[in-house]
Amino acid sequence: MGKGVFIVFEGIEGAGKTTQAKNLYEYLNSIGKKSILTREPGGTKTGKKIREILLSDTDEMFPPKAELFLYEADRNFHIHNVIKPNLEKGINVICDRYIYSTLAYQGYARGLDINLIKTLNDIATDGVFPDVVFLIDIPVEVSLQRLGNKKDRIEKESIDFHKRLRKGFLKIAEENKELFYIIDGTKKEEEIFEEIIYIVKTKILKD
Repeated sequence: MGKGVFIVFEGIEGAGKTTQAKNLYEYLNSIGKKSILTREPGGTKTGKKIREILLSDTDEMFPPKAELFLYEADRNFHIHNVIKPNLEKGINVICDRYIYSTLAYQGYARGLDINLIKTLNDIATDGVFPDVVFLIDIPVEVSLQRLGNKKDRIEKESIDFHKRLRKGFLKIAEENKELFYIIDGTKKEEEIFEEIIYIVKTKILKD
């Protein structure tokens, strides 16, 4: 039995990555490529509780390092309970956010040490890295417009935060060209999905 393919979707808030991850999950299963759809944070039972802590408003000061450690704890639960077991069974894993979101949010946007985050990512993932990453990219103004008024704790951050976030994602993609495909998220949903399917069929699932 071969190892499953690990596909990650990244992007700033409102980019459409969650929709495209779901579309790909449904497509792969429809053609007999057994796949699961998961997310970070919140891909496990324990992770759902961590996600609630991370995204809910609080009257306490939320230290950036505490935020980082919670994301990494969620990730380690996720790796051992969902991602690694499924990949080892030959099941494809499609994940909405992964280590690159932590680098972008807690590193480039929050300002924490990038090398510290990379070290913690390596520890949390146990060396499990994706085969491909789709970065759905949109301008910050489009992101904030799509979010509307109902926002979680992180979505409520300043426009400067979101601009640093986008720049961070694009820098990460530039530094990992062999892994990342940058997709224009302002296109129609169907056009974006066609582009993703073409890449998956020609570059990833060649059989």
